[in-house]
Amino acid sequence: MTRRHLLNAVVVVAVAILAGGVASADISKGVIASLRGQLIVHKGDLPEGKSDKDTITKIKASKLSEVKGEQNGDVKQWTFQYAAFLNKPGATSMKIEFWLDGKKYAADKSLSGVDPKSELLTGEISIDEDENISPGKSYTLKLVSGSTLLATTTLVMK
Repeated sequence: MTRRHLLNAVVVVAVAILAGGVASADISKGVIASLRGQLIVHKGDLPEGKSDKDTITKIKASKLSEVKGEQNGDVKQWTFQYAAFLNKPGATSMKIEFWLDGKKYAADKSLSGVDPKSELLTGEISIDEDENISPGKSYTLKLVSGSTLLATTTLVMK
């Protein structure tokens, strides 16, 4: 391999590493601390800004207060993405509880295989009418591990 080919190979590898780092940049500790305890329901990827303050503003702006369901056979189904900024890391299993009007337990979704060191949990949830969820109702979603509340939000199922 000539010196020129070697130099080109090094440049290609360096660009790949830098591009990969930008594409998979993590949310900073400052952003996580600022949003601690919040469960953010959103569409698409979690937005990132040029600074922590900008990222926080963009994440808050992306937060959905309602999710529109789709008909799936005889029942309506809701699918949404979430980002949970945990009050306390350490659990490997959790569940998202759905509380009708914040007062009456309606349903839950279990989450397992959680990284106990992570302070930010992201994923996608699907739930339907057969799981005791009703269209047009408001639910308080509580991410819990045992009796410990890790994050919460309110969501209307349209």
